[in-house]
Amino acid sequence: MKVHATILSFALLLAAPLLAREKNDVLVMKNGDRLTAEVKGLDEGVLYVSFDYILGTSSVQWSKVAYIESKQLFIVRTEDGSVYTGTLSTVETDEKRPVKIEVLEAPGKETELERSQVVKMSQTSEHIWQRFSGELDSGIIYSKGNQTTQYSLGAQLAYLRERWSAGATYDSTLSTSSGAESAATRNQVNLVGMHLLPWNNYFYAGLGSFLQSSTQDISLQTNFGAGIGRYLKNTNHAEIAIIGGLAWQRTTYQGSVQPQDLGAALVGAQVKFFRFNKTNLSITASAFPALTEPGRVFVNTNATYYIKITGDLSWNVSFYGNWDNDPPNNFSGSDYGTSSGLTYSFGLK
Repeated sequence: MKVHATILSFALLLAAPLLAREKNDVLVMKNGDRLTAEVKGLDEGVLYVSFDYILGTSSVQWSKVAYIESKQLFIVRTEDGSVYTGTLSTVETDEKRPVKIEVLEAPGKETELERSQVVKMSQTSEHIWQRFSGELDSGIIYSKGNQTTQYSLGAQLAYLRERWSAGATYDSTLSTSSGAESAATRNQVNLVGMHLLPWNNYFYAGLGSFLQSSTQDISLQTNFGAGIGRYLKNTNHAEIAIIGGLAWQRTTYQGSVQPQDLGAALVGAQVKFFRFNKTNLSITASAFPALTEPGRVFVNTNATYYIKITGDLSWNVSFYGNWDNDPPNNFSGSDYGTSSGLTYSFGLK
């Protein structure tokens, strides 16, 4: 529980400095409404803004924006994977022509982009704390019939720069039942770093994960891998990415003296589908076919469905699973489950 409290406190401390900028950006909507606010960023077809006179962060449908102007520096990404950094303004165009966003990277260096091609905008700053965004998840399920209680806790943290990003996730579940001798626990930490390659929509990435699962009698399973990936789809409605490479794994089982080491291939995918300010589905999956033990395959997957409640708050339903098709004798080859609870987003949202 001390670890849980530490993670929560750290994440909340990161959230506080993100709200310091003046709210003097200009938005004009297609219906003629003119708004003065702070543009926080664009993600999944939603433009996040905050107002002096409204608590929290408001969500604006990106396709309804006719004009935007901000002196704040933004990292802007487009469908084809191109990345730009600069201030924002809107180019004057005929009503029937697509709205174009101008990114001013330096005096005399302007880039015009069609609004529909812009899929992500993130504030950037000289202050390191203002580059973070993340989420906190928590939930509890209780059943009186068999006296079962399940707790879940999760945290996500992301750090974005112009051509690279880094992120970390933490997921923990604890389940107790009147018929069980001890509580079932599962804790997992995932680390990822990504750098865009010169070719649009291609990137290379490094991955790391640490897993503890009492169901599989795993004291600690460590994975490190690296590979080349590509965004197959990157729009305001969906994001699909794949990666392939090599990995190394070490697994220490409870009561086992000798840890198991193996080399493996790495095949992974991430899929996201989103609908403006309402729902969001995120699925990540990775497979590790063992090269040093041919025929053995490890698979990890996580899926979360979010339903927006209000502002920074959403309801989530999650699924996790780990599988090993050839575990040691008398050890379980799988661990999977579901959880549900509240999600609080900070930073961009």
